[in-house]
Amino acid sequence: MISIIGSGQVGTSIAFLCMSHVLDDVLLVNRNENKAIGESLDISNTIPFNSKFFIQGTSDYSKIVGSNIVIITASTGLYRNNRYENTISQVITIIDIAKKIKLYCPDAIVLMISNPLDVLTYVFQKETLFSRFKVIGIASSLDSSRFRYLISEKFSIPQSLISNALVIGEHGDSMVPIFSGVSVDGSKLSSMLDVNEKITMTNNIRNYWKRLRVYKSRSQFGIAKQTYDVVEAIRNLKEITIPASIVLEGEYGENNVAMGVPVKINKNGISEIQIIDLNESESMLLKESSQIIKDQLRSVFSNF
Repeated sequence: MISIIGSGQVGTSIAFLCMSHVLDDVLLVNRNENKAIGESLDISNTIPFNSKFFIQGTSDYSKIVGSNIVIITASTGLYRNNRYENTISQVITIIDIAKKIKLYCPDAIVLMISNPLDVLTYVFQKETLFSRFKVIGIASSLDSSRFRYLISEKFSIPQSLISNALVIGEHGDSMVPIFSGVSVDGSKLSSMLDVNEKITMTNNIRNYWKRLRVYKSRSQFGIAKQTYDVVEAIRNLKEITIPASIVLEGEYGENNVAMGVPVKINKNGISEIQIIDLNESESMLLKESSQIIKDQLRSVFSNF
């Protein structure tokens, strides 16, 4: 069973994908039980006739017992200027959720979607003491998809011609697009952009969510699909390679921080943290990005 904590736009979009693609039973958990029940009743009408799976809504955490995947999308409020606006209330919420998950399904793989993503991934892992390879923050793959889209938009080419468009580091204003590894129809992207164009594209990736917010309240389908792809790989015994947030213990020279790096994920969680080549500028930016997350963590723990 897949349990999804939070029945807002993102949680319900993930549930819709899981049910309509006949992936597994889904439990929607929300503090407003009527919201969870209503969304489950709606999504139940998308289940194919030959599916054996069901969806339910509840506010009762004890029902997550037996879940092998738990997805956390819970939010205490909409941020408007940066992802750290509601940090303390989000941390309090995640600590409470972490205790319940540890109690009812301690063997689950946990996918963190809530923001600030890297801070909450770290807090959850330290609160539960789950294996760091089973607490995975899903966001850098979304940033990478935005990177790929912006390259496609700039050069008016299909995204299928773009490979290795990775964004790592913080899921925030210091995220690091890795220009040095991107190929565009066989050519190196770095040779196709000057310094100013790279700066502009970096800013556009970092501020993509703000551009989107001009037109709708929040991103929804992109992160839902990125999360679904991971769940589908785990559930169907496949392997997927994406950038995702994980607590680091020496990788990329970093400790006591969670941030996005390239990983392989299989039925057991993260099976490998990949170390990719970075140029000097990218290494420096990644170090700065890590420090920003550490500063936020230090601020959080000073309040507890």
